Amino acid sequence: MDLWSKKLFWHIMPEYRDTSLGKLFKNFNNAYHYEGEFVDGNVYKVLIDNKIYYLKKYSRFKRILPRYFSFSKVKREWKNLLWFQKIGIPVAKVVAYGQETQGVVVQRGLLITEELQDCYDLSYIVNNRPSLIKQADWIAEVSHQLACIARRLHTHHFAHNDFKWRNIMVDIKAKSPKIYLIDCPAGMKWYQPFLGYRIIKDLACLDKLAKYHLSQSRRMAFYKDYTQCKKLTSTHKKQIRQILKFFHNRE
Repeated sequence: MDLWSKKLFWHIMPEYRDTSLGKLFKNFNNAYHYEGEFVDGNVYKVLIDNKIYYLKKYSRFKRILPRYFSFSKVKREWKNLLWFQKIGIPVAKVVAYGQETQGVVVQRGLLITEELQDCYDLSYIVNNRPSLIKQADWIAEVSHQLACIARRLHTHHFAHNDFKWRNIMVDIKAKSPKIYLIDCPAGMKWYQPFLGYRIIKDLACLDKLAKYHLSQSRRMAFYKDYTQCKKLTSTHKKQIRQILKFFHNRE
């Protein structure tokens, strides 16, 4: 047995296998080398049967550790998105995923997701549709959904680790806004004594832009919704101080 032989893993979700996309991307190499429209970083956009899909390509992993034992960013991301779906957290729909390994080293990876129609990330909305942020009912509903998602993740000992507004998509054309999570290759489960720090980081990431665009009362309403408390205890107050100080002198 050659320990350094190359292996390709490729999985298309069952509902896409007999579609035009499934036939076009029937194997890893076909999908990886497909020339879509460059979006940003390692993301490409393709239009198939009047639907838009995003191809996220990984190659030349910069960090040594994640390259080994299939411990790659792309694998962690597709596993996280599928797990989010399993526990009822809305995410971009996973279409296909896979990676190429040589021995225990991950060489390339690919994740394909379906476009979230009429959705924009919160950082885009605050800069281009600021009127939405100022609508009390709209932002209250977004805040409530986000608090529920954050609580669900943390209850499962999971930390997003990049819980920023750019990774939170909102359907702006629905009668009531609905949020979705995207891009979570760094998220994973943690246990004490490390979980507490990771929870603080997640909440601090959410508050990083919130402090500039939302009132103090709205931010406090989010925290109470997240903790499901009506009155703050000394433990809550300590956690709030940790959240507020997390990015101090680091912005």
